[in-house]
Amino acid sequence: MRDFSKSARKAADTCADYLLNKSPYLKYDKYLQQGFPIATGIIEGTCRYLIKDRMDITGARWRITSAEAILKLRSLKASGDFTDYWRFHEEQEFIRNHKSKYKNPSVINKLHIKKV
Repeated sequence: MRDFSKSARKAADTCADYLLNKSPYLKYDKYLQQGFPIATGIIEGTCRYLIKDRMDITGARWRITSAEAILKLRSLKASGDFTDYWRFHEEQEFIRNHKSKYKNPSVINKLHIKKV
C-alpha cells in the first residue's frame, strides 16, 4: 500500500489499528481449544431471530422506545428468563402503584396475593 495516498489508505489503516489494538483478545486457536465458538454465524442468526424477524415486518413503523421494549421482551422469552422477569415486574408494579401509597403497608400486604 506504499503507492496509495493517505486518504486512500485510511480505511485499511483504521482496520489495521483496530486489529493491533485488539490483538491480545484475538487468540482464536486457544478459544477453539476451549470449545468457544469462533464465528459470526451465531450472532447473525440471533440478530435475525430476535430483531429482523420482528422489526422487519412490511409496513411496520417503530419508535426507538417501543422497538427496544419489544426486543427486550423477545430476548427474555428466547433466553427462558421471561417468567422470572414477569414475577419481578409484577412485584415492582405492586410496590410502585399500591404499597407505596399506604401509610401502613402491612395492611395492603395482607391483600396482596402472589401469583405463581
